[in-house]
Amino acid sequence: MHEGIMGWDVGGAHLKAAFLAPDDTVQEVIHLPCPLWRGLVHLEQAMAQVLTHVGGVPLHALTMTGELVDLFPNRSEGVRRLVATVEQQLSSHQIWIYGGQRGFLHARDAVRLAEDVASANWMASAQYVASRLERGLFIDIGSTTTDIVVLNQGEVCARGYRDHARLLHEELVYTGVTRTPLMAVTDRVPIGGEWVPMMAEHFATTADVYRLLGALPAAMDQAETADGASKSLEDSARRLARMVGRDMESMPFASWVRLAGYLQEVQLQRIRTACERALSRGLFESAPVIVGAGVGRFLAALLASRMGLGYRDFSEFAAAAANPDGVSACAPAIAVAGLMRQTL
Repeated sequence: MHEGIMGWDVGGAHLKAAFLAPDDTVQEVIHLPCPLWRGLVHLEQAMAQVLTHVGGVPLHALTMTGELVDLFPNRSEGVRRLVATVEQQLSSHQIWIYGGQRGFLHARDAVRLAEDVASANWMASAQYVASRLERGLFIDIGSTTTDIVVLNQGEVCARGYRDHARLLHEELVYTGVTRTPLMAVTDRVPIGGEWVPMMAEHFATTADVYRLLGALPAAMDQAETADGASKSLEDSARRLARMVGRDMESMPFASWVRLAGYLQEVQLQRIRTACERALSRGLFESAPVIVGAGVGRFLAALLASRMGLGYRDFSEFAAAAANPDGVSACAPAIAVAGLMRQTL
């Protein structure tokens, strides 16, 4: 067995795993599609794939957001069943579940304290960065959601902890760079000199936008397309055209790329608005840096430039032998492993 710690982030659409070696270097990061809403078998298969690749690791730290999927009637049941599945897959290993403000918990306590365990992965990432940075605005832009967390004097200064409060304070913004339906980004777009309403149909997603803009790393483009067709630029433009009741061939290809650029601006503005709200709390004595993480961290870097703030990538805080894209995408998995090391 490896002498190290395996960190896991069990999401509703992806499984992320990271192996932290004894010298605290990140030796492996693995990011896999895992459509959990279709059944726990997908988690079992993804975990088996990770374990086959990495080999035996004696100590495991886990965080999750997958309890939210509609496979489960409520979050408590989701936590219970996810913990049971993980225990079954890691039956001969030591497992600790991250409980946010309660720290690491045994499996039985994690089930009892499900409200603290549920969707705590943002806290793990923020706490990990806060232990390495005096002040900053942590922005994790993922496939589906964006986390915005104030870090000051080495502490996580979030106003909300659970999802409802975080939504209320705009510390959780439900927008991401691959799975978000375009009808959730804006209700109208400019085409041919007119404002055209967007169809309220799941015809296209933000992945189509960022493919057309050349911003989405291919290795991170793991979600299914809205129509099941390919991820080519042509099919991405075709799906985007459907959103406004047109065919791709009705306008030059460059027009669809321009439209994708507009949609990026709308999404970026939504995230910036939430960031400005966080900064308006007045907790910083001087300008903070933005720390970007997630598959959409390229938007965090762009946002920092627009706001006149410095930018640091999450990968800078993790001594990593792996690629920066994978490290930043798997931030919560790395964070729970790192926090587990600190606890030990």
